[in-house]
Amino acid sequence: MLEKKTIDHEKAVLIGIINREQSEGKVTEYLDELEFLTYTAGGEVVKRFVQRMDVPNPKTLIGTGKMEEVEAFVKANDIGSVIFDDELTPAQQRNIEKLLRCKIVDRTSLILDIFAQRAQTSYARTQVELAQYEYLLPRLTGLWTHLERQRGGIGMRGPGETEIETDRRIVRDRISLLKKKLLKIDRQMETQRGNRGALVRVALVGYTNVGKSTLMNVISKSDVFAENKLFATLDTTVRKVVIGNLPFLLSDTVGFIRKLPTQLVESFKSTLDEVREADLLLHVVDISHPQFEEHIESVNKILDEIDSADKNTIMVFNKIDLYKHAEIDEDDLVTERSERHFTIDEWKKTWMQRVGDKALFISALNKENLDEFRKRVYDEVRDIHVTRFPYNNFLYPEHLDEY
Repeated sequence: MLEKKTIDHEKAVLIGIINREQSEGKVTEYLDELEFLTYTAGGEVVKRFVQRMDVPNPKTLIGTGKMEEVEAFVKANDIGSVIFDDELTPAQQRNIEKLLRCKIVDRTSLILDIFAQRAQTSYARTQVELAQYEYLLPRLTGLWTHLERQRGGIGMRGPGETEIETDRRIVRDRISLLKKKLLKIDRQMETQRGNRGALVRVALVGYTNVGKSTLMNVISKSDVFAENKLFATLDTTVRKVVIGNLPFLLSDTVGFIRKLPTQLVESFKSTLDEVREADLLLHVVDISHPQFEEHIESVNKILDEIDSADKNTIMVFNKIDLYKHAEIDEDDLVTERSERHFTIDEWKKTWMQRVGDKALFISALNKENLDEFRKRVYDEVRDIHVTRFPYNNFLYPEHLDEY
């Protein structure tokens, strides 16, 4: 009889900073997301450390006293990784590694690690590898720990420096090779997109883990990988979908996230060509998340970076089955009513009212309101198609329910 294997999660601690740009509530929210990222990467968070400071320590990011507190906890609890929510400079990372003598990870390297785990196709792996090397290049000196044991003297200064420079040259050559490989794949994918004919293109966009892949599976009756973890899908998936008698192409793209590493935005810009070339965007939002409005802002910011902010867009508020508004006790005279106390109907009367019929409220998992979703998408795709091919106008009825 085979023994059941237990998965040992690497123990980790998280570190965040409260400053003028990040309030205590904001840092708590960021650390919640960082903990989910850590879980996705295979880690287990055992403690959080937060420090309030206006000016970060240039050597270790956090202050000396807080660093001593972290060091004592790391030694006493066999911690494998210390994860910072803010990006560390190469010098800060080296200094902290010397003090704590364990893996030091920042938000960027953690996301890169998750992307490396999730990349399935050669294209995705190439994009992730390029981002990793670009992140690694300025940090190479911190990797040569054997040089710390050298005491200097005759014959000891030159070789170490030469070794590092040699390694930098190897990494730069690798980056150049990967960029050429991506250009070649980009040309192939551009040809593939050109061969799809004149079908209307619809792209799912949104924050990571909002249910894009689940919605893709329901609408296209496909089996795109979906999981309750961040960045479950990295590779762009394109499916032909037919609603009524109207065919169109639906693509599922990589999810976005706050503080998305610059290296990843650059590396994955080619993947996001599906978004750039789409005729219609379905911006999927997890309305059950307390900070869904900030998620919308983050997605819009990245859409703006890839010149797609002005595209025809339908806001799809997903996971209405999980949405729960906070309630105030009648005897509570202290708590003021805020947005977190809004019902979905009350949310519809806020800024969402200006979105008008471009806002839909669904549950992809429970298949709630999907008929309304299909009809709205059908109407939008039909309008695009009729504009593009006015001579085919007679083929499409005014309303989907005529079928």
